[in-house]
Amino acid sequence: MGTDVSQEIKRFKEVRDENNFTQTEFANLLGIKNSTADIERGRTKLSGKVVAELLRQFAINPMWLFGESNQKYLQVTKGDISPKVVSLNSAEEENIVLVNVKAAAGYPHNVQDVEWYQQLPAFDIPLPEYRNATHRGFQVEGDSMLPNFRPGEWVLGKAVPTIEEASNNRIYVVVLYDSVLVKKLQKLPDPSKLLLISLNEEYLPIEVRVNDIQELWQVNSKLTFNLDAPSESSLLKQLQQSMEDLKNEFKTLKH
Repeated sequence: MGTDVSQEIKRFKEVRDENNFTQTEFANLLGIKNSTADIERGRTKLSGKVVAELLRQFAINPMWLFGESNQKYLQVTKGDISPKVVSLNSAEEENIVLVNVKAAAGYPHNVQDVEWYQQLPAFDIPLPEYRNATHRGFQVEGDSMLPNFRPGEWVLGKAVPTIEEASNNRIYVVVLYDSVLVKKLQKLPDPSKLLLISLNEEYLPIEVRVNDIQELWQVNSKLTFNLDAPSESSLLKQLQQSMEDLKNEFKTLKH
């Protein structure tokens, strides 16, 4: 191999060699067309989907793949959807980490990286609804959950330890190996699969495998900064109603 090949490509090939796959076999396994030859020659970059598949199928740490960690493998426990990392404040109490849209793009690949979480903002809500449980905030991206959740709003979710404890037709933040989605969850007759449903009817439901879910957070509240000005509209309605009332009174007096 030439010296111009990047470290992630070298390590990609290392994983293939260690598992005794041909380039074609490895490509089929990872959902790559034809062969991994172009990737290994440095002609094609590793996609996020391929990195996610390496994590899901071989427990390969994405940070190791790109030379930012010496830890090659991450513990991928099938069926365990509880939080992989919790954040504590100075009083050793859990606080709520906020994952914005930009951070959500890297969240699936850093779900076990303690240092990565330390870069994210965190806060406390001193209300009983947020005690004795792990909560996390995620920023909503896109319009698939309109009208209930607008782009840019924040949903706060309570950690769910197992799929069995997830409720039908509730809203969840679903952390897959390659994405973070806010969807309504529906269980299927096949217990190995789930249906993720958008509230916006323009979007089709998504079927996912339970084993592809890393974490699940049941949405129980939201933060919004898109409040309309109800005082003005309410005042206008009140004035209109008052005018109608006055008109009716005049009509009554005339008769």
